[in-house]
Amino acid sequence: MITILLVILVLALIGVFPSWPHSRSWGYGPSGVTGLIVIILVILLLTGRL
Repeated sequence: MITILLVILVLALIGVFPSWPHSRSWGYGPSGVTGLIVIILVILLLTGRL
């Protein structure tokens, strides 16, 4: 389960990188959402719920 989440997270981080032509005009929104997901996952891992 953790491995699948890590793979999805890495793909999301690569996908929102602003150097790709399709994501240049998106601004900080997608990377902010991805960062929020990372923070939530870290908190869940530290509390032992994941």
